[in-house]
Parts: sequence; structure tokens; C-alpha cells
Amino acid sequence: MSTRTKPAAASCLRQSKSAPRTLMRQRKTILPLILLIALLAAAALFSILVGTRTVSPTVFFDLLAGHRHNDIEGDIIDVRITRTIWGLIIGAALGLAGAGMQGVTRNPLGDPGILGVNTGAAFAVVAGITFFGVTSPTLYAVFAFVGACIASGVVYTLASIGQDGATPVKLALMGAAFTAGVGSFTSAFILLNQNALDDLRRWQVGSVAGKDLANLWPAGAFIAVGALILLAGARTINNFALGDDMAASLGENVNAKRFLLFIGITLLCGAATALAGPIAFLGLMAPHAMRSLLGADYRVLLPAAAVFGAVILLIADTVGRIVIPPQEVQVGVSTIVVGVPVFIYLIRTKKAVDL
Repeated sequence: MSTRTKPAAASCLRQSKSAPRTLMRQRKTILPLILLIALLAAAALFSILVGTRTVSPTVFFDLLAGHRHNDIEGDIIDVRITRTIWGLIIGAALGLAGAGMQGVTRNPLGDPGILGVNTGAAFAVVAGITFFGVTSPTLYAVFAFVGACIASGVVYTLASIGQDGATPVKLALMGAAFTAGVGSFTSAFILLNQNALDDLRRWQVGSVAGKDLANLWPAGAFIAVGALILLAGARTINNFALGDDMAASLGENVNAKRFLLFIGITLLCGAATALAGPIAFLGLMAPHAMRSLLGADYRVLLPAAAVFGAVILLIADTVGRIVIPPQEVQVGVSTIVVGVPVFIYLIRTKKAVDL
């Protein structure tokens, strides 16, 4: 055998050995994703059919076919479809933002609250109530989105000061400091203004009930842009996991890419918080659950976290409708009740902390 054919033969042998492994990895990824999509479809159907008044699946499918049995059940389904769409969008945005935040900051406790997003939104809402007499839910959303964006900008700017720029550790520390500082001002305004306390309580609990599809604009567009930024940057986040020096050696402009991804996370968190209020824990738990199932490849983890975030929010919202009828438990509360057992299981099995 010639010296030229030996390397070629060795290369073919290596490829033949690696092909089954690659196929096995793809199967391990594809099957859970298919099951996850099926779970999302089931959660959406569950959300539409179940509530204080349960609707028959036959009625729902007949309605889809254009046959309306009666106005009451038809109106119920119409309202629940809108509510389900809201839950899908908000849950996916928070799950995706949480996964992106954990990757960019390399912090396993990353969620929309770590960078001061929720605190900035709450402060802006309280300031709007106190100084501008804001009472409209639409204006709450506007103030919340502006406050979330300003908070993220302040945290990133302060973390960028210094030679190393906005490192993951500095981002986490600045976010914690900002949350503590601005949170104290929010508490002071609330103590001085009882109306602000009452209005903020209704917004801050987090809810997707009583919404209209028209209210998704323009925040829904911001969510779409933020999602595109994060999904397109999945390979970059994978490189960030190797450390800034290694990412730079792989050709990444670390500071510029981190800033761009930060913008995407801010758009997702800010818009979702503006639309539904600060829904805690979802952005923390969904990425960890998917990481334990699918691994830490962000090309798979980001969309999976988005889908699972939507699943958890839909299930939590539906459970909140039926747990104490005829009253409803807001989704900001029921999400924690549904998600905590899952997260405790992940922690106990030591699958939730590896990035």
C-alpha cells in the first residue's frame, strides 16, 4: 500500500467509526424533541379545553371545522385560544431568555431577574403610577418595557467599566447590586403611595388572563427579534462556555457578540415582563430541565428551553384555573407551584448545575 493511500484509508476508518456515534447522538436528540413538541401540543389542547367550565374535544374540533354548537362554548374557546397563544409566546420568551442568559453569563442561576430586568420594570411601573398617575394596563406595559431596557443598559454599562469589559462575573454582581438598590427605591415609593401598592400588586403577580391578541403588538415583534438574535448566536454561546480566551481564539469578538446577545435577552425579558408581569422561576427552571435531558449544546438547548417554557406556563395557567374554582390562581404563582418540584428533582439528581 502506498504512503498516500494509508492516510486516506485511516481517515475512512475513522469516519466509519464516528458515523454510528453521530447517528446515535442525533437519535438521542431528535426523539426527545419530538416528544417535547407532542407535549406542547397536549398542553395547548389542555389549556383550551379545561377550566372552570370544561369543553368537550368534539366541540373544539367541530369549531375548527366551522361548526359552532352554541355561542357560550364558542366564546369560551375563543377566549381560551387567545389566552393559550399568550401563554405560548410568554413562556417561550422566558424559557429562551433564561437559557441564553445562563450561557452568556456562564451562571447556572441566570434568569430574567439576575440582570435587574424585573426590578427595573417594577420600578418604572411604580414611578409611572406615582408621578404620572398611570392606570391603564397598556401604559403599565410601556413603562415596564422601558424600565426593563434601561435596567439592562445600566447593568451592562457598569459591568463594562474596566479592562476586561462585561465579564460574566461582573454582570452577575452588577445585576445583584442594581436589584438591591433600585428595589429599595421601589419599596420607598410604595410606602409613600398606597395606590401604587394596590396597582403594582395586580401587575406584579403575573398573568396571561384577560388579554387580547391586539395587545401583543409591538411587544410581540420585540420578542421575535430577540429570539432571532439568540437562536442565531447559539454557536457563539457554545464558544463562550469554553471561556472568553478560548472563544476569542476561535474567532469570536467576545465583547461585541456578548453585547449583541445581551440585547436579544433584554428584548425577550423586557417584552415578556411588559406583557404579562414578572413571572419568576420559569427562566431559571426550563433551561436546566432541558439541559439535563439534551445536554449543553445551545443549538439544541435554546429552542428546547423555549418549547418547554411554553409547556410549563400553559400547564401552570390551566392548573391555576381549576385548583380553587371559581377563583383563579394567577400564573405567576402557579408557575412556581408547578415548577418547584421539577427543579428540586433536578437538583437532587445533580443534573441541573452543569453548563
